[in-house]
Amino acid sequence: MNKREIKSFLIDYNSPAELDEKYQELIQKAKEAAQKAYAPYSKFKVGAAVLLENNEIIQGNNQENAAYPSGLCAERVAIFYANSKYPNVPIKAIAVTANTDDGFIKEPIPPCGSCLQVMLESEVRYENSIQVILYGENKITKADSIKQFLPVNFNKDMLK
Repeated sequence: MNKREIKSFLIDYNSPAELDEKYQELIQKAKEAAQKAYAPYSKFKVGAAVLLENNEIIQGNNQENAAYPSGLCAERVAIFYANSKYPNVPIKAIAVTANTDDGFIKEPIPPCGSCLQVMLESEVRYENSIQVILYGENKITKADSIKQFLPVNFNKDMLK
């Protein structure tokens, strides 16, 4: 038997002001997107904003459906739209946040497993890391790659 240790790190910030101006704008766009989400069932409105290498910002938000599996998360809405509109432009970063009837969440939320897998595919597709910025009112969490959330992941090499 061999035991493996897998380590990952995330960086926490106290305020958007501690981040680069482009990432501050990205957070603001994610917040705007969250407020426009269609979430009549959960009342949990998630917004995502994707920064592309060409400096375009694409927004997405969760789209719920009465048949729950038919909805789609904000991160995938934004990424699929970005890939559709700019198929040859890599994603540089993504910001994610959520709000409820009580306002924006206090602590950052991570993307779900399906969204992380889609983000990972984008990293592999374009051979570049995607920075992830998770916004909460009390702190902001940043990762330099999706692999920090999925250190053991399913990838194209497993299909050979």
